[in-house]
Order: sequence, then structure tokens, then C-alpha cells
Amino acid sequence: MALQIGELAPNFTLFNTDKKEISLSDYKGKNVVILFFPLAFTSVCTAELCEMRDNIATYSKLNAEIIGISVDSLFTLDKFKAEQNLPFDLLSDFNKEVSTAYGSIYENFVLGMKGVSKRSAFVIDGNGSIQYAEVLESAGDVPNFEAVKEALAKL
Repeated sequence: MALQIGELAPNFTLFNTDKKEISLSDYKGKNVVILFFPLAFTSVCTAELCEMRDNIATYSKLNAEIIGISVDSLFTLDKFKAEQNLPFDLLSDFNKEVSTAYGSIYENFVLGMKGVSKRSAFVIDGNGSIQYAEVLESAGDVPNFEAVKEALAKL
């Protein structure tokens, strides 16, 4: 069942590219934008995360922290983050538990790959409640960044 606006976001703990555990609960009192993305180094994922990078000041003014999550390994995400100069955490959901908890997982993706994160955007408020949720079926689409910003502006 899809997560609904107003529900508490499922808490999680994943490793970032510095091999440090990061939990959603670490952000209590802060607004968070969680972006699930299918695969590092692909064209749409790169464009999506670079869009966030290029507009990081806007998200900062909206008191939002950005977190990117994919099923890629820490090592892949570390290289991707460095090459794209991304100023926010990328977390590895290698075991696919968080993507599944958020309803953001393809059972079958392209080329026979199974268990790849669906491109999704969630806005979580400082109390841990979901204020915006968008799970895309097509990996070629990107989240509605304007709707994400509008949700943040209301917080």
C-alpha cells in the first residue's frame, strides 16, 4: 500500500558514502526531501540529482535537507557523488528494505534487473510526517520539483 500524506514516514538507518550510519530520525525537527533514484550514472538520475545540486540554495531557504537513496553500493554512490559534486548525502539501500518500505521498488526493471528503486520524491516534515509523496512508474520521468518546493513552503 502506498504511503499517504499525513502518515509518519518509515524510519530507516542506511550508510552514506562516508560509511556513516544515517537515520531519518537524525533529522527530527528538520524538513527532509528524500529522493529515491534507480541507478547512479544513468542520464535521468544524473540530471535529477544535479537539478537538486544546482538549486540547493532554494532548498536551504526552505529549511530542507536533501537525501538521495538508491540500491547502488556505497562505492558506486561515492564515485557518483564525487563526480557530480553533490552536496548532500547519498545512501545505499543495497538490501532494498527502505525502497520497499516506501513503496518505491521495481520488482522487475530493465534488462532483467530486479529490485531497483523507483524514482520517487517524499517531503518529510520536522515531526516525521509525510507532506508530499510522488512515486513514478516510468524511470524516464522526474519528480515535480515545483510541487516539492510548494510542499516545503507550506511547512
